[in-house]
Amino acid sequence: MAVITPPEKKSAPPSERRAVRRSRHPLVLNLIALIIGLAVWALASLGIDNLPGPRPVVKEAGEMIADGTLLDDSLASLRRVLLGFALGTALAIPVGFLMGWYPTARGLIEPFIQFFRTIPPLALIPMAIVLMGIGETPKIAVIFLAAFMSCVVAAFQGVTDVDRTLINAARVLGASDRTIFVKVVVPASTPFILVGMRIGLGAAWATVVAAELIAAQEGLGYRMQYASTYYEIPKVFVGLITIGVLGLVMDRLLLLAERRLTGWQERR
Repeated sequence: MAVITPPEKKSAPPSERRAVRRSRHPLVLNLIALIIGLAVWALASLGIDNLPGPRPVVKEAGEMIADGTLLDDSLASLRRVLLGFALGTALAIPVGFLMGWYPTARGLIEPFIQFFRTIPPLALIPMAIVLMGIGETPKIAVIFLAAFMSCVVAAFQGVTDVDRTLINAARVLGASDRTIFVKVVVPASTPFILVGMRIGLGAAWATVVAAELIAAQEGLGYRMQYASTYYEIPKVFVGLITIGVLGLVMDRLLLLAERRLTGWQERR
């Protein structure tokens, strides 16, 4: 009588096992870093006057969540950041492509880009308020400028750094300029654009907080300014942590999009 032996289980290839270990390794390090950071913060609060520890900040956050203040302020700041960031990025990408692909456009536009890039968007907030009032328009305008300047330079650099061998090879094969631009230049520039978007996102958050410190009735920056006036330091920390968490989540989403859109790139 023949004995039927169960099929042997095939183990995953070594490359897949290494990939799984690499994916878990950063998460463990992130958790360790978070625990160390909280411990250092708690110890520092014992030796530094007026520095609240994690416990009073968590208590204050719970109260702000319960009365809806934290949610309303977060949504107000998030709305301004997303709108200004989206508008700035949407304009920066075609302008960057235009500058990188056409030398004439580069000569006409680049001096203005380089001039305004040296001016911090925060320095334009007073002028924006004078010209546009104290409503939402000046806040979104300065956020738009911060995101635009970061992304337009990245898009321009992405086009100019495309490997000329790829372009020449496409032309030898009979591809038109339009086909080369769509099939070669745009994919090769995508990593640069996404990096510029991540930088622009950080600039947008910094700008919205500064704008809300000057003229706003709601938002995380406004709440921090209001709390500092009455020396409510835990509430200031709640605002800082909320901004950091929101910015980190948005940055991780952009990083995920970068991995999906640039999966053809070789990674270490």
